[in-house]
Amino acid sequence: MNNPLSVTKRNGEKESIDLDKIHKVITWAAQDLNNVSVSQVEIKAHIQFYDGIRTDEIHETLIKSAADLISTEAPDYQYLAARLAIFHLRKKAYGQFTPPHLYEHVTKLVGMGKYDEHLLADYTEAEFEEMNSYIDHWRDMNFSYAAVKQLEGKYLVQNRVSGEIYESAQFLYMLVAACLYANYPKETRLDYVRRFYNAVSEFKISLPTPIMAGVRTPTRQFSSCVLIETDDSLDSINATTSAIVKYVSQRAGIGVNAGRIRALGSEIRGGEAFHTGCIPFYKHFQTAVKSCSQGGVRGGAATLFYPIWHYEVESLLVLKNNRGVEENRVRHLDYGIQFNKLMYTRMIKNQDITLFSPSDVPGLYDAFFADQDEFEALYVKYENDPSIRKKAVKAQELFGLFMQERASTGRIYVQNVDHCNTHSPFDPKVAPVRQSNLCLEIALPTKPLEHVNDENGEIALCTLSAFNLGKIKSLDELEELADLAVRALDNLLDYQDYPVPAAFTATMGRRTLGIGVINFAYYLAKNGVKYSDHSANNLIHRTFEAIQYYLMKASNELAKEKGACPKFNETTYAQGIMPIDTYKKDVDKICDEPLHLDWDALRASVVEHGLRNSTLSALMPSETSSQISNATNGIEPPRGHISIKSSKDGVLKQVVPEYERLKDQYELLWDIPSNDGYLQLCAIMQKFVDQTISANTSYDPSNYEGNKVPMKLLLKDLLTTYKLGIKTLYYHNTRDGAGEASDLDVATIAKQNSQAQVVVEEDDDGCAGGACKI
Repeated sequence: MNNPLSVTKRNGEKESIDLDKIHKVITWAAQDLNNVSVSQVEIKAHIQFYDGIRTDEIHETLIKSAADLISTEAPDYQYLAARLAIFHLRKKAYGQFTPPHLYEHVTKLVGMGKYDEHLLADYTEAEFEEMNSYIDHWRDMNFSYAAVKQLEGKYLVQNRVSGEIYESAQFLYMLVAACLYANYPKETRLDYVRRFYNAVSEFKISLPTPIMAGVRTPTRQFSSCVLIETDDSLDSINATTSAIVKYVSQRAGIGVNAGRIRALGSEIRGGEAFHTGCIPFYKHFQTAVKSCSQGGVRGGAATLFYPIWHYEVESLLVLKNNRGVEENRVRHLDYGIQFNKLMYTRMIKNQDITLFSPSDVPGLYDAFFADQDEFEALYVKYENDPSIRKKAVKAQELFGLFMQERASTGRIYVQNVDHCNTHSPFDPKVAPVRQSNLCLEIALPTKPLEHVNDENGEIALCTLSAFNLGKIKSLDELEELADLAVRALDNLLDYQDYPVPAAFTATMGRRTLGIGVINFAYYLAKNGVKYSDHSANNLIHRTFEAIQYYLMKASNELAKEKGACPKFNETTYAQGIMPIDTYKKDVDKICDEPLHLDWDALRASVVEHGLRNSTLSALMPSETSSQISNATNGIEPPRGHISIKSSKDGVLKQVVPEYERLKDQYELLWDIPSNDGYLQLCAIMQKFVDQTISANTSYDPSNYEGNKVPMKLLLKDLLTTYKLGIKTLYYHNTRDGAGEASDLDVATIAKQNSQAQVVVEEDDDGCAGGACKI
C-alpha cells in the first residue's frame, strides 16, 4: 500500500509511517478482548495523521481513537486503550516497552532524587533481586483506560513541569510495599512485601492518593485527612492557619473546627473593642487553604465546622450562596453544621433555638460534644439568664434555611455530634470528637493550638485505605487483607514526617487508621441485591461485621507484638465497649441479622492486650483511587453504566465492572426512588464502622410537582438519618443541578410526621410534654 506520509522520529529524522508496525501494536493490545476491532481503531487514527507527525503523536492518536470507542456495547475498548497507553507510558519512562530490573531502576531514581534514599540503605541488592521476581508487569494490562490516565496524571513519579514520567505502576506498588514494611525483621519482611504487593496490584486493597503519589519519594506525609481545631484567640487562629498551609501543601484534605470563635459584637479585652465576628477569620482560613495546589496532585480544599446554635449562624449558613457580595460570602470553603438531639427536638416540637456566642456561655461549647445531659442543662440555664446576649429563632425556620442552603449549594454538610461521641471509640469525657474532615468520614479528637509549635494541642491525622469488595469471594478473605492493611498503615505512621508538632503528638498517641471499601455497587449487583428495596440489608450487616471484626483482631494482634497505642486508655475499647454495644438500636428494626463472629472473645483480648490503633474504619468517597481498580467509587450507586469524568487529558470513560453480565443488576442513582434504602444501608454500616461515613443524599426534581424537591422530604430524610444513628451527611446531589427545596411551611411538616414517614415516638418513660424520641 502506498503511503505518502512521513513520521518525525525522536532524533528529528523523518521516515515513512510503518503501518504494519502500528497494526502489530494494536493487534497486541486487542488480544483476549471481546468485541473490539483493530481496523476500526486504525481507520479512526489514520484520518488524523499528517505528514511529519511525531512518533509520540501517533501513539497518542491511537490511544484516543480507542478511547473514543468505549461504550456499553463495546466496554473492552477501555482495556485496548489502556494497553496502548501503557505501551506509550513505558516508552516515555524507559525508552522501551520492557521495564528495567528493579534494583537498576531504584538506583537510578534515588540518584536523581526522585526516590527516597532509604530504599537503598534498608534493602540489599539480593533483596531487590527477590522483590524483582515478585513483580508481574503484565498486571499493568488489567488497568482500564481511565485508571492509566489517573496513574499518569496523579500517582506515578514524574516531573510535573516537564511532563517526564519515571516509572510504571508495578514499580509503584512494589516500592510502596517495600517502604511500608522496611522496619520489619529481615526474616519476615519480604514475605509481607510480597503479600502486600499482590493485594494492591491485584486490586484487593485500594490505596489513597497521598500514599500512591508519595510513598517511595522523599516527601513523607501520607495522611489523607487532617483535623485542625482553633481556639478563640489570635495566636490560635494564626497557628491554625500555619498548620493548614503546611498540610495542604502535602496532599492532605483539611477539616477546620472554628466553632469556638466568638460572634460579631462580642467584647474584646473587657469591652475595649468589639469583635469583628467569624467571617473575617473564615476568609483567612480560605486563603490558607487555597494557597497551595498540592503540586498538581490534589487541589487544596477544606470543610469548616460550627454549631447550629452559634449566634452568627443565619449569616454563616449562606456563606456559599451565589447571591450576596464577596464581603459577606466565603464561597471556597465547604461547611459542616453541627446538630444534636436537643436541636432536632426543638425543630420537631416547633420551639425556638436560642443562639449564643460561645464566648458568653462558659462550658456550653465543650458540653455540646462531651456530655449531652450537661449541654441541655447549661443551654436551658443560659436561655433563662437575662444577663447573657442571645437571640431566639424559630427552630423550623432555621432548619429550613439550613436545608435550603444544603439543597442549593450541595455542599453544606451535617454532623450529628452526639452520635459522633456516644457511638465512638473515644471516651467523650476525656477525648471528645468535635469535628470531622473534608469528606466527613473521619471523627477524631482534637485540641486547639495555642501557638505554632504547641505540643499540647492535638491535630488529628487519619491514614486511609480500602478493601475492594468486588474482589472478595468469601468474607474469610478479609482476615488476611485486614492484617496486611493494618500492619502497612501502622508502619506508615512511624515512617512519615510530621510538619507540625501537635500532629506528631496526636498520631503517636492514638495511631488512628481509617479503612473503608470501594466497589460497593458492584458488590450489590453481583450478589443480586439492590439499594432501594432493602434486599441488601442482611448481606451488608454480615459484610461490615466481618470488616470491623477482622480489623480489630488485626490491631489486637499487633498490640500483642508492639504494644497498644499510648492513649488506648482514652478509648471506650479499654472499658470493653465495642461498636456492637453503642449503635442506635433503631437499626435492629430494619435488619434482624444476628452477629456471626466471636465478639466476646475479641472483647476479652482487647481489654487484656489493647489495640494498636484507636480507630480502624471509615468509609471514604474514593472518587479517584477507585478508578485505579476499575471499581465503582466508595459506597455510591453509579449515575450511569459508563461514568464520564473530565481530566486535564480530556474526558475519561469507564464502564462498570462486568457490565455485559450484570447490566440489569446495577441500580443507577437516578433510578432509585428515594433515599430510604440507601440510608438504611448506611445505618447498618455505621453500626460497625468506628468513625463515620461519606454518605450522600440525592434528589431528582423532575419527580416532584413544579420541579421542586419538597422541603417536607428533605427534612424527613434528615430526621431519618439522625434516627438511624448516622453520624454525618456529605453531598446533597440534585439531578442536573436544578431544584432548590420548595418553600413549604416547615411548621406544617412537624404536624405531618406520619405522612413524611418520620417515626417520632414518646420516650419509654412517657416524658411530660410528649418529648420526642429520635
